[in-house]
Amino acid sequence: MSRTFSCTYENGEQLETYILENELMDYPDILIQLFSGRQEVNAAAEVKKELLDLLPNAVLIGCTTDGEIINGTSSTGTIAIHFTVFEKTRVKSILLETSDFPSGRSLGKKLVKELCKADTKVILLFSTAFGLDALALLAAIHEENKDVTVIGALAGDGGLFKDTYVWSSQGLTSSGIAAVSLNNEHLQIHSFINNNWREIGQPLKITKASGNVVYSIDNKKPMQVFRHYLGDQFIKDLPRSGVEFPFLLQKGGEKRTLFVNKIHKNGAIELSGNVEHGELLIFLYINFPDMVDSSLQNMKKMAKKPVESIFMYNCTVRKSSLFHFAAEEAKMLAEIAPVNGFYSYGQFCSQADNSLQLYGCSAVMIGISESKEVHTPEGIRFFYEMPQDMKSILTLTNLIEASSKDIQELNEYVTTSKQYYKSLFDNNNDIVYSTDLQGRFSSVNQACIETLGYPEEEILGTSALKFLKDEDVARVRMYFYRALKGKVQSYDVDITTRTKDRLSFQIKNIPINVNGETVGIYCIGKNITDQKEIEEKMVQLAYYDSNTGLPNRVKFTEQLKELINRATKKKRKLAVMFIDMDRFKIINDSLGHYPGDQVLKEMAERIRKACPAGTYLGRFAGDKFTLILTKNVEAEEVIKIANAIMVTITRPIIYNRQEFFITASIGICMHPEDGIDAHELLKNADTAMNRSKNQGGNRITLYSNEMNEQAIKRLEMESLLRKAVRNKEFFLCYQPLIDLETGKIYGSEALIRWNHPHLGLVSPANFIPIAEETGLIDEIGTWVLYTACRQNKQWQEMGLGELTISVNVSAYQFQQQRFLEHVKQALRESGLHPSHLHLELTESLMLRNITYSVSVMEELQRLGIKVSIDDFGTGYSSLSYLKSLPIDTLKIDRSFISNLRDTTDIAIVKAIITMGQGLDVKIVAEGVETKEQIELLRELKCHYAQGFYIHHPLTASEFESGLAQKRPVPIL
Repeated sequence: MSRTFSCTYENGEQLETYILENELMDYPDILIQLFSGRQEVNAAAEVKKELLDLLPNAVLIGCTTDGEIINGTSSTGTIAIHFTVFEKTRVKSILLETSDFPSGRSLGKKLVKELCKADTKVILLFSTAFGLDALALLAAIHEENKDVTVIGALAGDGGLFKDTYVWSSQGLTSSGIAAVSLNNEHLQIHSFINNNWREIGQPLKITKASGNVVYSIDNKKPMQVFRHYLGDQFIKDLPRSGVEFPFLLQKGGEKRTLFVNKIHKNGAIELSGNVEHGELLIFLYINFPDMVDSSLQNMKKMAKKPVESIFMYNCTVRKSSLFHFAAEEAKMLAEIAPVNGFYSYGQFCSQADNSLQLYGCSAVMIGISESKEVHTPEGIRFFYEMPQDMKSILTLTNLIEASSKDIQELNEYVTTSKQYYKSLFDNNNDIVYSTDLQGRFSSVNQACIETLGYPEEEILGTSALKFLKDEDVARVRMYFYRALKGKVQSYDVDITTRTKDRLSFQIKNIPINVNGETVGIYCIGKNITDQKEIEEKMVQLAYYDSNTGLPNRVKFTEQLKELINRATKKKRKLAVMFIDMDRFKIINDSLGHYPGDQVLKEMAERIRKACPAGTYLGRFAGDKFTLILTKNVEAEEVIKIANAIMVTITRPIIYNRQEFFITASIGICMHPEDGIDAHELLKNADTAMNRSKNQGGNRITLYSNEMNEQAIKRLEMESLLRKAVRNKEFFLCYQPLIDLETGKIYGSEALIRWNHPHLGLVSPANFIPIAEETGLIDEIGTWVLYTACRQNKQWQEMGLGELTISVNVSAYQFQQQRFLEHVKQALRESGLHPSHLHLELTESLMLRNITYSVSVMEELQRLGIKVSIDDFGTGYSSLSYLKSLPIDTLKIDRSFISNLRDTTDIAIVKAIITMGQGLDVKIVAEGVETKEQIELLRELKCHYAQGFYIHHPLTASEFESGLAQKRPVPIL
């Protein structure tokens, strides 16, 4: 059986008398609880010494308090002594100082290690209120030993909140703990907690903290938050008011109570436990009716238990604000068993759910008994009659409870709405943000943070204009102010990220209206960068040439129309220029399309560099470029530009270490003189360009009205020519070739003629250029080759001699891949020996692709076919290539022969003949028209000749008849 004796200390003599009268020295195990409401700690220390001297085997603990409970009666400013004697329970005490441990957790672990044994049932624990992390201490004790009931409180100091002390048999400290263990596995214990706090208001987020010091709550100083919610008086009364109004700290599903221990000058607060950034603080209030009801229920339960002593640790707030109830509660408990304890700054007790927490404005109590017998008197009733002055508290509590319920329902609705909004806000793949009335960010979602590349704290408060290009600021500001007036705005804009990337967004500005006033702007931005790139690619594909990057025909025409409208309004001139690469198809056919594309790309760049400012350049089609000149549009200036373009085009171009020469035909027309709309200007510039091409290319032509008539005639001629191919309206004439040394005819040159059923004979000069331009020359040339070979073979079979036949090959025909096959086929079908076939190639053809030309010529020679260079001397710089060309004959151009009276031309002809002798090739003079020319050519040792002086071109029958009759050739 255990018993508790209590008294107040008056003096040493009185204390000794009390111990003797109650025969306390006869008990082997005594627990002394010494509580001092006085601030003279030295006096308590002296009493402690006296007690241990009188009862050397006793175990003592205690602390300073904010009031004492002695046998169910509350007292203040006294020294209370409680002696609990045991028969079967062993008692052990400990004193630990905070300075000896790195943390509250390590201190708690030490306590368990020293006090907890196999039979330990209860630990009574008193802790100083300041300078100790009580939450960490309790957490460590609970983790180390969950089977032992822990109960106790934080020491008080009479409401001063400055210094508190705890002591044990081992000593005294102002920063640490004192504890005793009750060791008896059969000890009966029954603990209760009267903790009736209710949450009120919205949770407040800790936004900056370190340890147990909080620097900001909801991004505001804690003092500002307290002043807003609790008023100036609460701040003035801190830290005492902090005990009266604790916080509930929430982290995930875990909740614990905290108190304000101290205020710093910078507005920060020091709490009774450590906190972390992001944790929530919730205000608490006492539900008085629930507190009363809970207390009465606990008493009824305890009355049915075996209880010999009750230790009660109450809150100082209950003493100051609810003293009547606190006093009545202790009196009612005293009817069960002796009640002793003190008023504290915080209470803790192990709960049925196996948790150990620190409470405020609560009462914790434990009933102990070494006996299993229940000693509560029969018929005891527990009832609390609320005094009149406390009924207002009841009314206020009901009001708070109802209001809190309303607020809770509203908060739940708001929370649900916020969660819906937050889900939409945070999980939206689009950027979502809000701004204040000045356009500063007030909220941003995760997509916005990731897009901009800055931490949220660096974005909030900054202007949204910071992320725009300078040229977009005025436009976006306009949309912003329109939205502030209540109109939703949509627009596209580029945003610059932290990594300097430019992203395109489709933005919608939505006014935020509160009570009819616009308080900010919500913005939703859809990333359209990929979409815009696709659109730009589609535009590029639709309006721009993929090879050169220049505007294509469609885009160029659109631009021309726009510039015409602008020029018409401002009464200005425009010039449209067509540029066509002469015989460019030869490069494509010989080298392939990829090299051809590279050459065109180079030409486009050359033309671009030669164009002045205000020029719009495009690739119209194939090897044809167009440009529009908008500045200094006078005929002389336009021609200067065209000449500059011609010069840059004709510069040699290198591909695979080979040199190529390209010329161009340019046509120019002027607006408004030569046309007033895009279609007319383009048509007329094209007509002028075709005139340049028809005149041999490599020239510039200004449009005139007569050109349209000629262009129409040219189109008609092309149509007739195509019909002529189908209707076989062509025939061949043969111009004799003579040996100047013997005067004999050794062969002929096949010359095509066209006999139209209505037009009659059409000159080759009128249809050959059209045939070359349209590609019909390949089909016509092949027909000429086949026909000439058959005719020459026929003459040989008639016994007219071993005649040779010369056939002209166009540049287009020569570059075709099937050219060699056509030659071989013509020889096979006709039966003509290859040595009797002479193929005449123009000098300019050789220069276009010297490597390809040489390879074809070498193959022709391997077949036994003779190769001639026609119109020699009219090219560019072919003399440098001549020695590498596999040729058999050079034909001197008729322009040199017709002027043989001129000493210069005589010198040129002589040089060509001499060069031919040096290269071991035969020389043929064409266009011989006088006896004098024949004589001079013989004198210069020229090998062969042809011309009107010898004979006009003859039909096959005429040529055949002349040879058969052996008519003389007038060369002597």
